Amino acid sequence: MAQKIRYTVIGAGHGGKTMAAHLGLMGFPTTLYNRTPEHIYAIKQLGGIELDYPDGDIRGFGKLVGITSNMEEALEMAEMIMVVVPSSAHADIAKVCAPFLKDGQTVILHPGRTCGAIEFAKVLKDNNCQADIDLAETETFIYASRSDGPAQARIFRIKEAVPIAALPSSRTRQVLDKLHDAFSQYIDGGNVLQTGLNNMGAIFHPALSILNAGWIEATHGDYQFYIDGVTPSVAKVLAALDRERVTVASSLGIRARTALEWLKMAYDTDGEDLHEAIHNQPGYYGIKAPPTLNHRYLFEDVPMSLVPIASLGGRYGVSVRGMDAIIRLASIIHRTDYWRRGRTIEKLGIDNLSVGELTHYVTEGVMEK
Repeated sequence: MAQKIRYTVIGAGHGGKTMAAHLGLMGFPTTLYNRTPEHIYAIKQLGGIELDYPDGDIRGFGKLVGITSNMEEALEMAEMIMVVVPSSAHADIAKVCAPFLKDGQTVILHPGRTCGAIEFAKVLKDNNCQADIDLAETETFIYASRSDGPAQARIFRIKEAVPIAALPSSRTRQVLDKLHDAFSQYIDGGNVLQTGLNNMGAIFHPALSILNAGWIEATHGDYQFYIDGVTPSVAKVLAALDRERVTVASSLGIRARTALEWLKMAYDTDGEDLHEAIHNQPGYYGIKAPPTLNHRYLFEDVPMSLVPIASLGGRYGVSVRGMDAIIRLASIIHRTDYWRRGRTIEKLGIDNLSVGELTHYVTEGVMEK
């Protein structure tokens, strides 16, 4: 009988705890890493995480073989390294991992947001990491889940099909093969430009938060985010941002899904326009707005999703005035410069590449000078 692949999950937020517990329940030797020892103290005392997934008939104690705040220890025996942290922490994780990664290991960002794998690869290179690893990113997170306590997690839903792409995409198949025993839900997502430019959170989250800023602050999020918040005028702004995203993708030779196509694919929901389609989606009813504007919908989705899409648009001749407006408004609200903090093509080291050279890099892994 073949030995089960050894996993390390980096990040002990609700997503990381859920993935680690599920892997443990499935019998995979799994280590959980978190940089703050206090956050994993209870898990370490118990030796694992209690998981509940009522709809999937999965419940029980996910035993872990390791629980640590030492990255060298976390990566020592790992074959598959699942990075489940906010995308704003990807660069820091890459820097900490760089000295300890070894040939043959696989690192997957869950999810990459936009250009996550490109950023991770650059940070590894900048920190002289010589290991021959497989690096990949998912388009979205496989679980809808939450943390029910210091050593408890609950799954609401496991997505049935999640696109994934390796950097370079010529390695995607071998990543899928390694994942298959644990997660058959992952499918070939093309390349990391495709997974990154099909990032719907970039379109929905920041603009919807900013255009409802008064309501969020007045009610502390006590209204239906997508139903009450998406009025006809707000939907027109979302549609304009979506057109910019699809046009940026097109400038790179990529056919991105429109928001309407995504709603149809994800929820079998349609409508004459975005306003109607969103209101036809039963799953959006009852979802409350963020309680504050100090939320990942702005501090993560703007610099890690909207900025790289707009930056690519600026480089390849696409008007991204709508995206730029949202980025600037978010910068004013948070008193920061998200253009400076975000994943610009200059910061990613791809600003001098032609479309052909960028495509060659994400498919073959060769950065032409």
